[in-house]
Amino acid sequence: MFFSSTRSSRKLGVFFSLIHASTASLVSTGLSVTLNSIDYYISPFSSGNITVAPSALSTVPKIYGFVPVTVVQDAVARSALPSLFANWTGVDDVFQSGFLGAVFLSGAGGSCISKRNITEGGSTLILPLEAKTIPSGPYFLDSASGLVYPVYRLYDDFSGSFTESLIQTPKGTFHPLSAKISGSASVTIGVPSRIYYTPTAEKPLAGVRIAVKDIFRLAGTKGSNGNRAWYNLYPPSNETGTAMQRLIDAGAQIVGLQKPSQFANGETATADWVDYHSPFNPRGDGYQDPSSSSSGAGASIASYDWLDIAVGSDTGGSIRGPAGVQGLFGNRPSHGLVSLDHAMPLSPTLDTVGYLIRDPMLWDTAQAVLYGSNYKSLVRKTPSYPKKIITAGFPSSNSSAASAKILNGFANALATFVGGSIQTISLADEWMSSKPAEAGSATLMQLQNTTYAVLIAKEQIDLVREPFYKDYAGEFAVKPPLDAPQLLSPTLITAAHDGRLPFVDPAPLARWAYGDSLPASAHDDAIRNKTIFMNWFNDKVLPPVDDPAQCSSGIMLYPASNGGQNPRNQYINAPRPPFGWSSGRISVMSECPDFVFPLGQVASRSAITAHNEYFPVGVDILAAKGCDGMLVKLAQDLVAAEIIAVPKVGGTILGGDILMKRRADAEGIEHLRYID
Repeated sequence: MFFSSTRSSRKLGVFFSLIHASTASLVSTGLSVTLNSIDYYISPFSSGNITVAPSALSTVPKIYGFVPVTVVQDAVARSALPSLFANWTGVDDVFQSGFLGAVFLSGAGGSCISKRNITEGGSTLILPLEAKTIPSGPYFLDSASGLVYPVYRLYDDFSGSFTESLIQTPKGTFHPLSAKISGSASVTIGVPSRIYYTPTAEKPLAGVRIAVKDIFRLAGTKGSNGNRAWYNLYPPSNETGTAMQRLIDAGAQIVGLQKPSQFANGETATADWVDYHSPFNPRGDGYQDPSSSSSGAGASIASYDWLDIAVGSDTGGSIRGPAGVQGLFGNRPSHGLVSLDHAMPLSPTLDTVGYLIRDPMLWDTAQAVLYGSNYKSLVRKTPSYPKKIITAGFPSSNSSAASAKILNGFANALATFVGGSIQTISLADEWMSSKPAEAGSATLMQLQNTTYAVLIAKEQIDLVREPFYKDYAGEFAVKPPLDAPQLLSPTLITAAHDGRLPFVDPAPLARWAYGDSLPASAHDDAIRNKTIFMNWFNDKVLPPVDDPAQCSSGIMLYPASNGGQNPRNQYINAPRPPFGWSSGRISVMSECPDFVFPLGQVASRSAITAHNEYFPVGVDILAAKGCDGMLVKLAQDLVAAEIIAVPKVGGTILGGDILMKRRADAEGIEHLRYID
């Protein structure tokens, strides 16, 4: 069939217009593979190029042209390679024998290729490595291009701790990890090989795996604050906040965002979590409330040995609560140690950022990075610990309860360790005997009963709720595309949700409603009440001392957790504003540091399993404002003295199976269908 030249050129123009209109944007987001029954993710970001003939790798297994290989930059003799790889296997969960089909060895010389029996039952190709900038470790090599790509081991977030899994780009920004392995209603998390990183003075957290509470913004990621409407409304962040950027600059590898209770308000697992499911506390029967609001942080550090640190926030107990009920170290720092820009506020007057962690040695390094010059480490110094040990709300010395014996035993051991003595006080009585004149006749409870509730409600209404509601329902200016027809107006005004309100969980709504019921002057009154207590406490109860080796005049203790149970399958009353006063409010109002130390665990019968299970016991330790470094050093010294122990992941703080994920084959049970 023939066409006239005019008609033919017209159809050809339409054809090429269609080609232009349908040009695809094809971008690699990585590749998921399985090597020796272990799930991996091949990063889309190359670490460099290795010159090698494809034929040299013909005997090595490959998939889609990708070959698992190992890079060794160290000056290692070939005979020493088995020892090196055995060491790598011991310290890294990503590296395995499947990457030893081909080893690129620095200093191997020329184009020499040899075979060695590195592992039992197989031989390894030893090839020369010319590239000097590719870190040692396991990789996948594109046999066609010679580009090598770092690998991430994939894990199932079985405790439901994460909202999103992230991969860090070479530019320091982030995007979601595009990988999924088998797991029921759970996110897949990828972790990079620890072998890629070597800590230095400039990058003391190099290779440390960190997860971040989903109220801190990271460049390239969307945030939720625990609210689906928020996540869907706002675009990815263009910036990373100061606090998180310090971690990144120090070499930390941020692997994901973790579930907070909604807008960092306290929520109970069964009743209040609507938009996102509450994480699972792995301790005991596996169905205890993980506490909040840094719920995902606590659950993950108690569950996963592949995760080193979780970043949380603490306004009224949001780190200390999860640390206590999951048997971890956790810190609410002295207020104001680092900027909280690009973080969702609950109350800037009270907000802090800290860690949940198992290793107290790493705790000091991480705090030094996060808090910078505001943190005074005593790790390489000889401390002169305060001799005065103050206990508040402790069980009586003659109590026979197992948790009482642990708490009182610790207080006595601490007093002996520092060469001091124990002073038991009632803070309410101390207040009445020495309160300042501006407090009038108010008791401590009268002064502080509503202070916290007012501050968080009033400040979050102004800083979070009002702009969120306006953005969700309000009008946005939308410009038409450049090639739009002229009949469209230059600016098209559309309502985002036609004036609707977004869904918000019951707990934030109850607190915001309380704030709405108050006059504006209530906030000023609350600031005044907080300041009165802060000045009194920091002067009369726990003042600082000039000696930096001691820092604080005393150490105050109160129970963090007593091995009690708070199962998540119980129904409770509707949420209400957080009125009242407790020992947990001392650091909130005084701005002093409050650290949780795990002490032990007690057995009690679980209504869920009908067996005795073990539940954590912990203590909160306070010092004068600015004495954070002293408390970390104390934790390290108490571990060294075997007064406390480093907690492990698992169903107990000593390790062991997590009941909600125990498998039948682990129990030797066959041909049995069951629910655990």
